[in-house]
Amino acid sequence: MTDQGRIFRDAWIQGVHSHFPGEPKPGYVAPWEETPDWERDAATVVFRQVAEFLTVSGGRASRLTREQKGRFVSLCWIAQIYKHFPDPKPAYVADWADQPEWQRETNSDIFEAIEQQS
Repeated sequence: MTDQGRIFRDAWIQGVHSHFPGEPKPGYVAPWEETPDWERDAATVVFRQVAEFLTVSGGRASRLTREQKGRFVSLCWIAQIYKHFPDPKPAYVADWADQPEWQRETNSDIFEAIEQQS
C-alpha cells in the first residue's frame, strides 16, 4: 500500500520540480514521511485507480493522449479531495482547463509513472 502511494508522491514531486515555474511551496515537494495522512491515503487510492484502469482496459489505456492521462489522474484526485474535505477551496477541485499548466503536466507524468509500474 505504502509503495503505491510513494510512487505517486515521487512522481508528483518530480513533476513539480520539472514543471513548476519558480520555487514551489514546501508542501508541494515535502517527502513522503512529511506528507499528511489524508494525502498519503489519497495518493495510494489514485495509484490503484489508475492501475485498475490500465488493467480493465486490457492495456489499451496506454494509447490515451498525454492530456487524457492527466485528466484521469486529475478527476481521481478531485474525488479524493471531496472525500477528505467537506468544503474544499475551489482551487483544490478546479477542472482541468482551470488548472495551471504545471499541474496538468504533473498529473500526466503521474499517470505515466504508474503505467511503468503496472
